[in-house]
Amino acid sequence: MIGARNLRSGLTVCLAILAVSMAGNVAALATPDDPWAPAIQQVDAALARKEYSAALRAANDAYTLALGSTRWDGMVSAGDLYRRIGEATGLRRSFESKAREAYQKAFFRARQQASVEGILRATEGYAALGDAQMVGLGLRVAERLAARDPEAQADIRTFRARLGDGTIPVGELR
Repeated sequence: MIGARNLRSGLTVCLAILAVSMAGNVAALATPDDPWAPAIQQVDAALARKEYSAALRAANDAYTLALGSTRWDGMVSAGDLYRRIGEATGLRRSFESKAREAYQKAFFRARQQASVEGILRATEGYAALGDAQMVGLGLRVAERLAARDPEAQADIRTFRARLGDGTIPVGELR
């Protein structure tokens, strides 16, 4: 009786491990520092193999993990993933709305946390989408946040220079 119970427990554990690995559930692999990092790696690997549905599942996992935190950087990463999938599949417009949603959440979180870096990273995402209005808003918010911080002001000047010289990819502005 004890042996059957142990066998059943062992089989249950094995099946659970197999289910996690088969489902591509990155939450089990997540670290406290960057819980979405394994999902980003999965997107990279899936895009390299041109397995777009697997890339989308991993991007959705990254988005969900980022949504579960209060940090802005995870949402920027999720937005970047959706943008990359859109570019790889040729369905850029289809993935723009999900990327925009992630950048918006990142923007609001960064503003709430008074993070000039977060505002600029979200603004960089908007620039890649070609959203001139949000780029302008992002720069204004960053400048307000950096009013008394010379280092943050220097970051904004660098960001503006990168926008001007093409280092930051800018989509077709509208």
